[in-house]
Amino acid sequence: MGACAGSTCGGIKVIRFLLLIKQGLREVGRLVHPNAQMPVRIGGKSVNHRVVDAVWGFFSLYVGSFTFMYLLLAATGLDLMTAFSAVAACINNLGPGLAQVGAHYNGLADPAKWILCFAMLLGRLEIFTLLVLLTPAFWQR
Repeated sequence: MGACAGSTCGGIKVIRFLLLIKQGLREVGRLVHPNAQMPVRIGGKSVNHRVVDAVWGFFSLYVGSFTFMYLLLAATGLDLMTAFSAVAACINNLGPGLAQVGAHYNGLADPAKWILCFAMLLGRLEIFTLLVLLTPAFWQR
């Protein structure tokens, strides 16, 4: 679980988790009542479907980025526990990991450190923000 909506902490924010859960429950309800209009509500207010779509997009990119960096770290020779916990700690800006990165990250190879630096940027700047900055269309007039 991540931080609150306005926090600068990385990871998936609590409000996004709540929207994912409510959207999942809405989809189960739609299976039972396919023609029903069931808006996703938070605090008694309906959430725009574009916001829910954006949260699903963020979640997909988060899981995809996490998995990709995890596999890259495993390819550098780290054991799976170390690779998983290092990516989790860095993309969520948590600090210490498990196994080889429990105390410090000094023993990691340079490519692994670069991967984890990118994970920290993804977590701190939010995935969409960083990916927009890396898109050539953003820099064109």
